[in-house]
Amino acid sequence: MNTLGLDLFDAVSSNTHPSEIAHAFACGILLGFMPKDNLLWYAIFIMLYFVRIQKSVYTLSFMLGSLLAPLLDPVFDTVGWWILTQQSAIPAYRWLLNVPFVAFTKFNNTIVMGSLACGVVLYIPLFWLSRLFTMLWRKYAMPTIYKWHILDIVDNIPVVGGLIKKVGKK
Repeated sequence: MNTLGLDLFDAVSSNTHPSEIAHAFACGILLGFMPKDNLLWYAIFIMLYFVRIQKSVYTLSFMLGSLLAPLLDPVFDTVGWWILTQQSAIPAYRWLLNVPFVAFTKFNNTIVMGSLACGVVLYIPLFWLSRLFTMLWRKYAMPTIYKWHILDIVDNIPVVGGLIKKVGKK
């Protein structure tokens, strides 16, 4: 069994600051929306590993964004087409395509541009919603879970209990 889900539970419930969790969620969704075959994706991916965020939440939200991306591709394509066909920006796009290695970012692809734009626009709402969720989870859900002794019941399941003890030692 993978301990990533337990790491997420531990992160949302532990002393990690809610903003770190919210930032990780928003960044993971942003990166998950983008196609993975371009230099821009790799640059953002590497940059985010130097930022202080909760890596388990980042990984899970990245996977969630990757699952949602194919469903949202028509929206990304429309948004990207609108951005890339703005007459005032076309000279800048031409200039960027002549800069070495910039073409490898595939910024001129409608889905790449649209997914990046949608991810950036959604970043602030996702940040605040996930921060609110984290604070509400810690205030209301965790005391209820501890009161019902659910973790004690789960701890008595042989495989799961061993994993919880392993995560708790980190």
